[in-house]
Amino acid sequence: MDIQEAHGWLLEFLDQLTLQFHKVPGSAILLRYVKSSYQNDPIRSAVELFLFLFAVRYLLAPTYSTQKKSYVALSEEEIDELVDDWTPEPIVALPTAFEEAENEKRPVIVGPTGPKSRLSNGRTVTNLASYNFYNFVANDSLKEKAIQTLRTYGVGPCGPPNFYGTQDVHVKTEADIAAYLGSAACIVYAQAFSTISSVIPAFSKRGDIIVADDAVNYSIRRGIQISRSTVRWYKHNDLEDLQRVLEKATKEQAKKPLTRRFIVTEGLFENVGDMLNLPAIIELKLRYKFRLILDETWSFGVLGRTGRGITEQQNVDAAEVDMIIGSLAGALCAGGGFCAGSEQIVEHQRISSSSYCFSAALPAMLATTACETIAILQTTPDILIQLRENVKTMWTQLDPRSDWVSCMSAIENPIMLLVLKPEVVAHKKLSNSDQEHLLQDVVDETLVNGVLITRLKSMPRAVGTKEGGGEMQPALKVCITMGLSKKDIERAGVIIRHAITKVVNKRK
Repeated sequence: MDIQEAHGWLLEFLDQLTLQFHKVPGSAILLRYVKSSYQNDPIRSAVELFLFLFAVRYLLAPTYSTQKKSYVALSEEEIDELVDDWTPEPIVALPTAFEEAENEKRPVIVGPTGPKSRLSNGRTVTNLASYNFYNFVANDSLKEKAIQTLRTYGVGPCGPPNFYGTQDVHVKTEADIAAYLGSAACIVYAQAFSTISSVIPAFSKRGDIIVADDAVNYSIRRGIQISRSTVRWYKHNDLEDLQRVLEKATKEQAKKPLTRRFIVTEGLFENVGDMLNLPAIIELKLRYKFRLILDETWSFGVLGRTGRGITEQQNVDAAEVDMIIGSLAGALCAGGGFCAGSEQIVEHQRISSSSYCFSAALPAMLATTACETIAILQTTPDILIQLRENVKTMWTQLDPRSDWVSCMSAIENPIMLLVLKPEVVAHKKLSNSDQEHLLQDVVDETLVNGVLITRLKSMPRAVGTKEGGGEMQPALKVCITMGLSKKDIERAGVIIRHAITKVVNKRK
């Protein structure tokens, strides 16, 4: 068969096929649709043909049973043997002998945690282990306001803010904090700890860059971990190392897609006690185009002329900090936390921050207490001066007079962290574990003499993560309050100093 015969046969076959197709009911409609579709959009016809063939293939495919067993059947004896051999991992690590001994001797406070607190054994001690800096616990006007709010609003909203948990007192608290700090807006959270750990992942996602101080607190580390961002750690409060890390991160991202970049640090460091150089951080974040997330959990209500925090202390406009996170517990004697910033930053958190969206709103009583304590700080700044005088009094009793410990906290910080001097650690060959045992003996000795203090306690690092920073240095924690007179502070300082001397001298 030559080419012309084959061509004629093919044309005849197509004519017969077309004739048979036209005999099918509805064929004219289908033909017009295909011609119109092909004329307007040939790609659409190709996609529809593919989907038609796929549907035919799916319908003609052989069926199979989803109940078919694809595993080896085990006998009852084999199952029992495997169950007996399996040992589940504990949810938390078992307490060590040191932790069990500490728990057995742990003092229990009965009643308010005031400057003079009563223990369950009936003794009354000087309380230097709580964050009652301004003795707001004993403020009768705050108590009366809290009782009135409790009778009006009840105990709690019983719902998240975005559902039916927001009340007028929450709106007022946010407005008062924003005005107090000088920020455009503010959002209030129900728990201080979960504020920063929710704010960070609300803005920083996988692929974004976080540059963080390697001494930041536990809640910041959890927020960084949840965000799954790329993390770069810099040495604690080392501006030269921070600049090096920022420059390196900027160069690495120069040829990559644009990402969000953040610097995360604290105003007063929880684990070290020292203070941030905020103007220098602002300069670096502007130079390298990073955003700044500043945790003022321990500096808000403490630093500055009226307690506005490190921005007031170091004369920095709050608007220059992208996000200011603080606590309404601690110094303010209320509860919850907040994040202050621009309107856009605040509104984004209302729909993107997990702790705000999925937690019950802050109890109205605590929101009102926060408003009242902020008003007190603004109208009576003398209480801050009195607190700082008590801090200086304790400093003179401990840091220059003790041969064994030094204070690594900033002089403005009412939480004094006392660490063993390096020469003492070297001379007595003390490991971190040895130091913890020794400092716990100091805590017990001071309690015997009527003064309650505590130790700085760390949380474990997350499993499988590469967190920055070395092991936290063991330290005594002494919390100063203005509820005690200068004479009481001096007496407590002498007791602490003598207890340290007695315990260290026992150690060979």
